[in-house]
Amino acid sequence: MAKSKTRGRSVADLLVAQIVEAGAKRIYGIVGDSLNPVVDAVRRAANEGVDIEWVHVRHEEAAAFAAAAEAEVTGNLAVCAGSCGPGNLHLINGLYDANRSKVPVLAIASHIPSKQIGTSFFQETHPDRLFNECSVYSEMISSAEQAPRVINSAIHHAYGAPGVAVLTIPGDVADFDAPAAVSDVSTRPPKPRVIPADESLRELAEAIDEAKKVTIFAGVGVRGAHDDVIALADKIAAPIGHSLRGKEWIQYDNPFDVGMSGLLGYGSCYDATQEADLLILLGTDFPYDQFLPESVRTVQVDIDPKNLGRRTRLDLAVVGDVGETVRALLPMVKPARSRRFLDSMVKKHEKAMNGVVGAYSGGKKAESMTPIHPEYVADVLDQEAAEDAVFTVDTGMCNVWAARYISPNGKRRVIGSFLHGSMANAMPHAIGVAASQPGRQVVAMSGDGGLAMLLGELVTIKHYDLPVKIVLFDNATLGMVRLEMLVDGLPAFGTDSPVVDYAAVARAVGIPAVRVEDPKDLRKALRGALDRPGPALIDVVTDPHALSIPPTITAGQVRGFAAAMSKEVLGGGLGEVVSMARSNLRNVPRP
Repeated sequence: MAKSKTRGRSVADLLVAQIVEAGAKRIYGIVGDSLNPVVDAVRRAANEGVDIEWVHVRHEEAAAFAAAAEAEVTGNLAVCAGSCGPGNLHLINGLYDANRSKVPVLAIASHIPSKQIGTSFFQETHPDRLFNECSVYSEMISSAEQAPRVINSAIHHAYGAPGVAVLTIPGDVADFDAPAAVSDVSTRPPKPRVIPADESLRELAEAIDEAKKVTIFAGVGVRGAHDDVIALADKIAAPIGHSLRGKEWIQYDNPFDVGMSGLLGYGSCYDATQEADLLILLGTDFPYDQFLPESVRTVQVDIDPKNLGRRTRLDLAVVGDVGETVRALLPMVKPARSRRFLDSMVKKHEKAMNGVVGAYSGGKKAESMTPIHPEYVADVLDQEAAEDAVFTVDTGMCNVWAARYISPNGKRRVIGSFLHGSMANAMPHAIGVAASQPGRQVVAMSGDGGLAMLLGELVTIKHYDLPVKIVLFDNATLGMVRLEMLVDGLPAFGTDSPVVDYAAVARAVGIPAVRVEDPKDLRKALRGALDRPGPALIDVVTDPHALSIPPTITAGQVRGFAAAMSKEVLGGGLGEVVSMARSNLRNVPRP
């Protein structure tokens, strides 16, 4: 089909119309030659009053992260785009994150002119192949006649999986005359009820009644089932632990909470899972099998059969929505005869929270500790932030401080790259939340390592005057990598960064910013930033020696620490070792 000589409805126009019909409000990306027909279609649609916006980011990776966060908080289709070759390749990391988080994202990967495909043309790649692993759907539109149904199919896959759908569109094809759109079916049919089989419910009830000590470990699958899970725990006297993704959905208003397990864990969750007679995994695909028991009878309830049994032993598999399962199960189980196990785990959790987790967070002593402890920063932020704030959290030590100190309440959200584990996600995630949730407080808990990777997105935040509050945990080191080296018996190497005044950088971009080095100034700085309209950055200089200690330490990890410290001393780093000991002495669990 030849290119239109007179401006009619193009394939790009059709694409924009279909994504708007599916619920998309904006496209995050960077303009470029092969993408120009799509960008121009957005411009013309917006000028005609269509509710669609082009958001100009400074790196396509940020576009994908922003779309992922928007889809997470709204549930609607979010869209990102990249021009041919390098442009759309930059999307890949953020799309991996979105796909693993199972959020509905559509990526537009524009392509070189169709007649040049296969000739090693300038910037030629094969995006229809490259994106296969980070998507649930990836197809190329090679003709105008094909476009309507393929676009529909991509939208259906993004919502239905849910996950990432990728449309590869050569620039010339995007400018072809569009055919009449085919009739569509509803892109978002009502969510089905997934109820477990009666036999599975009977077996689960029998297993609970036979056990003397039951522990529940909850993941993101408990979303929407908070009260049901609490009622079950009360009836069977079960402590409730959780994964990081489950925290915001189950920890609040929970008298049976015993904290979190895993590398970022705290409290008595680990002990509760290890000492139980029966462990019930609810809606979690928790990957760290070293923190799960090997000999405890285990039940797993999940809506996705693929998750069953792939992480740890499995004695009973129950396929079903967590809420539907628990509501059906409640009348079938007998009340617990004893609450001794539950009470002991809750008591142990309270001790841990007041000890290790609370060591640096409150009181006048915390206000005088310098360098500022990151735990104290997170604790004060938790107190000052809004009841319905959205926190976006960088991978690494910021994950730890958010997991331990940010309090969920059923209204707040905590978003991070919790499954893909990418650096630099907090600020672009915050862009997507702020763009799609006007009037809501958005706080990016960024590390200096993550901020530096996508520093240009400060320009995006300023460009659109997005009210993102960036709380920068600035320790001039890659803290989590440093810890990983130490437990492997290696001295820290290649982890440190030069000291940078990021507040000055932000001010140069036009964002109000302060640098905080005295803990006595922290609360006022946070309050001022949170209260002011528009963006703000608080550059908090934190202790580079502060480490997170896992809930259980193996003999190998102890040997690793000892070996690493010995190497530091022999290398002339005695002062470094002493500083680390001083920074973490109260944070080390006592036997």
